[in-house]
Amino acid sequence: MNFEILAPVLPESVSDATLVLWHKQPGEKVAEGENLADLETDKIILEVPAPRAGVLKDILKFGGDTVLGGEIIALLESDETAAAQSSPAEDAVAAAPSLSPGVRRLVAETEVDAGAINGSGKHGRILKSDVIEYLQTQAEQQPAVPAARPAPVAVDLPAPSAAAVSAIASLRPEQRVPMTRLRAKIAERLLQAQQNAAMLTTFNEVNLKAVIELRNQYKARFEEKHAIKLGFMSFFVKAAIEALKRYPAINASIDGNDIIYHGYYDIGIAVSTQRGLIVPILRDADQLDFAGIEKGIADFSQKAKKGSISVEDLSGGTFTITNGGIFGSMLSTPILNPPQSAILGMHAIKDRPVVENGEIVIRPIMYLALSYDHRLVDGKDAVQFLGLIKECLEAPAHLLLNI
Repeated sequence: MNFEILAPVLPESVSDATLVLWHKQPGEKVAEGENLADLETDKIILEVPAPRAGVLKDILKFGGDTVLGGEIIALLESDETAAAQSSPAEDAVAAAPSLSPGVRRLVAETEVDAGAINGSGKHGRILKSDVIEYLQTQAEQQPAVPAARPAPVAVDLPAPSAAAVSAIASLRPEQRVPMTRLRAKIAERLLQAQQNAAMLTTFNEVNLKAVIELRNQYKARFEEKHAIKLGFMSFFVKAAIEALKRYPAINASIDGNDIIYHGYYDIGIAVSTQRGLIVPILRDADQLDFAGIEKGIADFSQKAKKGSISVEDLSGGTFTITNGGIFGSMLSTPILNPPQSAILGMHAIKDRPVVENGEIVIRPIMYLALSYDHRLVDGKDAVQFLGLIKECLEAPAHLLLNI
């Protein structure tokens, strides 16, 4: 008996998805609940679990195809039916290593015995890199045969053949691939921010000596009590919230000819993933303590690695913080995350000479950048907002004593 495999119900506001990858091919056995394929939306990756155990019979939608929620994308044959119809040849195919279409093609072209390759992928899946490594190993094991050196002979060289030209061209390869849904969405939103906002950036520098000393003094006790490490981001979130309370326009957004002042503080934390930059939201961040903020950020990082970030995690937000310093960035002008009116950019911490009380001393300095929509935020407020963040971080008692 055949069962229909349906695309999962898509999140609200998502009209369709792109089928990215099949993890199983027709004729392969699957277990109930096993992920068969990945669908990509503008924001997240959705998995397609097997409704029951059996054999994947037919694939109706392929990589790159657009699918709708609830649409039939494949057919699954139940275990009972497959067992009754299986032949020795089919059993051999089912027992062969699970190969993606690209790997199958590479194996066929190189005439490699896939059974001799140890797969490094999930559940022993053979990856393209495994095949290449196997080929390299086989080549290294072949004994080198010295070639006889011919006597120099004057010859007329013929014009290079089309095959030779193609071989030479392959030394400078190019690959054209479509944008992922997430990358296309990022491009669309960044372009929208540039076109629809009067964006301006102001800069400042902050001496993090007090924050580093406080963190070093209490990080062991903090981790022991809360089971989470004390990072720098919680200090910046707390400082940003204090500044947002003082300058509400920076926590507001524009809707047509109206200004919406948000009476809550949903802080977006930019997270880099293999698929691109995403911004999960710490909701009601003003009500979280340092441990709550750090746990929220750690949870987002784990979800991002697993690809399990939900649409709800990414929706909304009144202000965003992005940290290019983890990649070594010294200074940048972050782009707004519409419809928010401002974004704070953190950068690398570097020891720099500064003047204190008439003397040159070395201090851990970070450059800060605040990009803002000048239609809503005045330059004076933006500069003072960034100055207040600097003040809170250089004297963390402001954050702890709420003064």
